[in-house]
Amino acid sequence: MDKQGQSAPIRQALLSVSDKAGLVDFARALASRGVALLSTGGTAKAIRDAGIAVTDVGSYTGFPEMLDGRVKTLHPKVHGGILARRDLAEHVAAIGAHGIPTIDLVVVNLYPFRETVAKPGCTLDDAIENIDIGGPAMVRSAAKNWAHVGVVVDPADYAGLVAELGANGGALSRDTRFRLARKAFAHTAAYDGAIANWLTARDADGARTGFPASFRYAGELVQSMRYGENPHQEAAFYRDENPAGGSIATFRQLQGKELSYNNVADADAAWECVKAFDAPACVIVKHANPCGVAVAASPLDAYRAAFATDPTSAFGGIIAFNREVDGATVEAVAAQFLEVLMAPAYAADALAVIEKKKNVRVLEIALPQETRVRPALGGSSGKSDAGAQECESDPHFRLDFKRVGGGLLVQTADTRAMSATGLKVVTKLAPTPAQVDDLLFAWRVAKHVKSNAIVYCGGGRTLGIGAGQMSRVDSTRIAAMKARNAGLSLAGSVVASDAFFPFRDGLDVVADNGAVAVIQPGGSVRDEEVIAAADERGIAMVFTGVRHFRH
Repeated sequence: MDKQGQSAPIRQALLSVSDKAGLVDFARALASRGVALLSTGGTAKAIRDAGIAVTDVGSYTGFPEMLDGRVKTLHPKVHGGILARRDLAEHVAAIGAHGIPTIDLVVVNLYPFRETVAKPGCTLDDAIENIDIGGPAMVRSAAKNWAHVGVVVDPADYAGLVAELGANGGALSRDTRFRLARKAFAHTAAYDGAIANWLTARDADGARTGFPASFRYAGELVQSMRYGENPHQEAAFYRDENPAGGSIATFRQLQGKELSYNNVADADAAWECVKAFDAPACVIVKHANPCGVAVAASPLDAYRAAFATDPTSAFGGIIAFNREVDGATVEAVAAQFLEVLMAPAYAADALAVIEKKKNVRVLEIALPQETRVRPALGGSSGKSDAGAQECESDPHFRLDFKRVGGGLLVQTADTRAMSATGLKVVTKLAPTPAQVDDLLFAWRVAKHVKSNAIVYCGGGRTLGIGAGQMSRVDSTRIAAMKARNAGLSLAGSVVASDAFFPFRDGLDVVADNGAVAVIQPGGSVRDEEVIAAADERGIAMVFTGVRHFRH
């Protein structure tokens, strides 16, 4: 090894991979440099079928694969060749005495455990047979001996390594080997975490028993941030190992300043809200709460209606669209000060406009697709829970985390949707079809407003939003005040409350402000009192039976 930490050229490599993307080209590049190739099973076959010379591990060790492939690389000739320190004379002498050549590069990725348990109908036996044993052992051995051995767990690294081998006389630098080792240990840790999460949520028959008895999170650092919520706090953003499609973690930043901790938190709130709508929608968020939401025939019309809800709070906000935006829309948006602009796509003229606002962070995020591989956590417990979607084949399954002192709160995400057929009319007066549409719109918005949430709406847009108050009636009054401050009339509006009205006082406030229909979960011991108040005030009211607290 030279002063810069560059090891000797790679002479022998062991390749054993489940994901065979790029395998043949990588093997051919190694062979072209005179590297002897060792391999196992299907990997060896793929290499040999490509006309590349390869030695089966069974032939190399003199011990055949056995137990249906459970034992094939767990042999001293494999692990001795990987773990031997080339800088210790006793190590070199030991492997020499036993005729063990060194293995300088280990290329391994593991059995597809997470993909297997994500499939509907996966049994405990299916899961167990997809727990890799020899693979993690080789990866950890190579990573431990990183000073002398390269370890590759990701096909995305193949091209870069081929280029480095070509530039460095067939050797890898110390920095590269250490980077690969760190990635390898993270890979096996995440793999073992997925297994622990899945198995500790099951009994010996494979039936789900609840949440895992041992929970492990795996994420990848996206970026370190200048600071957290406040300048004296440090912060970083991690992406889930397998992020849900269409989630904030899948963003691509097209321009603007580096995202801050608060930017990401607020952008997540805006994106989760805007993607809940099928029609062209715009959501404006400030301090994690929507301050304007609207659907319309076009993104531009939706923006204008959303902005009109609360122009004061919209200053310096996060703006999200669920449609491609054009230049005219961005012209309108850019006329105000904003921190972040988000959309699934941008027309060329839109980017030409926004690039003049160089500090504005512009994010492109694909809308969710219908399927994805879900985390290796659980399956169906057979229990019914209106607020949770736990079916193993459910494409929208994901978990929400909240850190508390000394612990972590974990829950399934609030993915419960509501349609007109799920509404229960509890008053003498029933809402009109147009009011039902507005009630459902208001209900979708309320789900994304910090509790206690009160949302006045009309015509597919918000009119006043009250958020995060300790008293529900205070939220009701604040929402009305916001509407008045924006010059908006609440006459004929509808109101959504994320939880039940505990007393009739909140109902009286919305009636005093001109609302004609209310949507709420119901479930209060004073429901009859509130219903009677609605009948007395001539208001239509529907119950959902579902609460949407957001803390």
